[in-house]
Formats: sequence, C-alpha cells, structure tokens
Amino acid sequence: MSVVLTRIDDRLIHGQVVVGWVQALHARRIILVNDEVRSNAWEQELYALGVPSSLQVEFVSVDEAAERLPEWQAEQTRTILLLADVESMIRLSDRTDAISTVNVGGLHDQDGRSQRLSYVYLSDQEVAQLLELRGRGIRVTAQDVPTAKPVPVEAWT
Repeated sequence: MSVVLTRIDDRLIHGQVVVGWVQALHARRIILVNDEVRSNAWEQELYALGVPSSLQVEFVSVDEAAERLPEWQAEQTRTILLLADVESMIRLSDRTDAISTVNVGGLHDQDGRSQRLSYVYLSDQEVAQLLELRGRGIRVTAQDVPTAKPVPVEAWT
C-alpha cells in the first residue's frame, strides 16, 4: 500500500508534516483532502508554497479522495493523506473501507472543545466520531511527530 499516513491536522500542510512526517516516511506525495481548499486556487497556491519541489502535491475533495483512494494505494508513490477535521475523516470513511489507520495530529483549541492531549482538543461530537472510526476497525492514534510514541484513542478520549 502506498498511502503511508492518513492524518487529521487542522494546519494541513506545515513544517511538522513536510519536514517530520515526509522525511520519516520517505513520502513523495501529499494529498490534501479538503472541500474548501479544493475549490480555492489561492489557498492551493499558498499550501503548495510550503512543499518542496521534490514532492508532488494534490488538492482533492472528500468525494474525490474516496473515488481515487484505491488508485493511490495501488501506485508505488509513497503518499500522505491530510485532512483538516474529524468530520471529513468520517465522511471519507463512510465512502470507502480502504482506511485502516488514522493519525490525529494537531487539532487546536476552539469553542466547544476541551484539551485531550497537549496538541489535541476535541468536542464531545469529535470524540464520538473518533470512537466510531475505532468501532469500524480503524486504528486511531494521536502522534504529533514521528519520533513520539503513538497514543491509542482509548487513552485520550
């Protein structure tokens, strides 16, 4: 399988992903899965500026990701999927059974969220959704950087 990481991180493409995760996993492509960014060329340009020219970057909607995930998994290109929120991951999981693991990275403080880890804030609904993913047989862990130990969802929800 060439999708080496499926990550929820509200910052999407940023240094921790590009320097940390890309290098640790030897990824050659980042696919940003976000309906709003998919339809906004200006935002795509901004995110693309943060990606070295040696990496491919694609911007797709949740629906496009569900359709193309089998194709990406069949390819040899080591790929990171990035989503900004738990709701998008639920929507993607609703449309495909091709996701086996989810890494929760930075989800920052917002109204209605409480701190679960130093880098993860969740609403009660998001907790329920992550546990729903777990109930679907998807391994859900939190891990901010590749050198940190993954923390299973049951330990922080």
